[in-house]
Amino acid sequence: MLGADLVGFQRAQAAHNFAQLCAKVLNVPATDRRIAVEDRVVRIGAFPVSIDMAEMEQLARRPDVVARARQFRADLGEPQHMILSVDRMDYTKGIEHRLKAYSELIADGHIKVRDTVMVQVVVPARERVEQYQVLRDRVEHKVGRINGEFGRVGEPAIHYLNQPFDRAELAALYRAADIMVVTPLRDGMNLVAKEYVAARVDNGGALVLSEFAGAAAELTQAYLVNPHDLDGLKLTLMHAKEAAPSDVTARMTAMRDHLRGHDIQAWARSYLTALDHTGSLAARLTTD
Repeated sequence: MLGADLVGFQRAQAAHNFAQLCAKVLNVPATDRRIAVEDRVVRIGAFPVSIDMAEMEQLARRPDVVARARQFRADLGEPQHMILSVDRMDYTKGIEHRLKAYSELIADGHIKVRDTVMVQVVVPARERVEQYQVLRDRVEHKVGRINGEFGRVGEPAIHYLNQPFDRAELAALYRAADIMVVTPLRDGMNLVAKEYVAARVDNGGALVLSEFAGAAAELTQAYLVNPHDLDGLKLTLMHAKEAAPSDVTARMTAMRDHLRGHDIQAWARSYLTALDHTGSLAARLTTD
C-alpha cells in the first residue's frame, strides 16, 4: 500500500488507524494525511465510495420495474408494511441480530404477521468456506423457527430468499419496501443503503441504518441504530414503522439531495483531484 502516492479509505478513522499502524510498526513519521517513507511522502485520506445515482433512478422509473414492485406487494398479500433487508451472507452483516429483534417484536405483539411482512434477501458469498456454511445454516434455522412459531399457512413471518438478484429486480424490491433495514455490525460503507435511497424516486420509504456502517456518516437523516443494542434496534424499527409520512418524506428527500451531490462521479473527482492538484485528471473524467 505504501508503494502508492495516495491511499484512500472509506472513513477518516480508517485513515487514522492506518497512519498509527505505520508509525508503530514501521517507525516512520505519520499523520492522518501524510506518511513519510524513505524519500517519499504517501498521502492518505477518506474517500467514501458512492453509486451511480442517475443510473439507479432511471432504472427505478422504468415501467417494468414499477410493475414488478406492484407485483411483489401483491404476491405478499398487499401488507400494510413491507420490511426489506438485502445482505451478503456474512457474519458482519448482523442478520442474526436483526432476526432476533424482529421475532421478539412479533412475540411481544408489536408486529402482526398479517399486517407486516419481512423479506430477507441473502446473496450467497464464500459458499465453500466452512464458517460461512455454518452461518448460513444458523440463519436458515432461525428463519425456520420463527416461521414455525409465528407464521400461518400461506403467511410466513419472514420471506427468506437465498439467491442473487439482478439490478432490475433489486430496484423493484427497493421501490416496494416501506422500510429498508441495513444493520451491519461493522461495514466500511454499505452501498445497499445508498441504492435504496437512489431508487426511492417517490421520496418515500424509511431507511433503518446501523451507525457502524460507513454510509451512516453521510445518510444522517436515516433512522440510525446500534445493532448490538437489541432493545434499541426494536425501538428504532417501531419508530420507522410508525413514523408520520411527512417525517419519512422529509428524511428521504434530504438523503436524496445529499446523494445527488455525492454520487460515484463526485467520488472519482475527489480522488483524482487529491492525486493531481492541477485538476487535469478530474477534468479528463468530466470530458470523457
